[in-house]
Amino acid sequence: MMILVLAGIFPLLLSFYPPLKFWRNIRPLIFSLTMLVLIFGTWDVFAAWRRHWYFNPQGVSGIKVINLPVEEWLFFIIVPFCCIFTWEALKFIKGRLK
Repeated sequence: MMILVLAGIFPLLLSFYPPLKFWRNIRPLIFSLTMLVLIFGTWDVFAAWRRHWYFNPQGVSGIKVINLPVEEWLFFIIVPFCCIFTWEALKFIKGRLK
């Protein structure tokens, strides 16, 4: 879980940088993250239920939501958030360089 927190904290803090105005499009961000969680969360729940894969208890906290470790749910939120933030930050930088 610490890796997810470390990966997400820097983009989260930078997302409040006023000139970037990252939060002006909060609704599409929430929609995108919700769709990712619904689609891939359902897929993961089903795959774990069918025992296509499992999560090593030594590598997760043990806290589960709908039979998936909380780390898996956070992965579906933090990694896409970091990708979207990076995309928007690069667009911002490109605009400033012109």
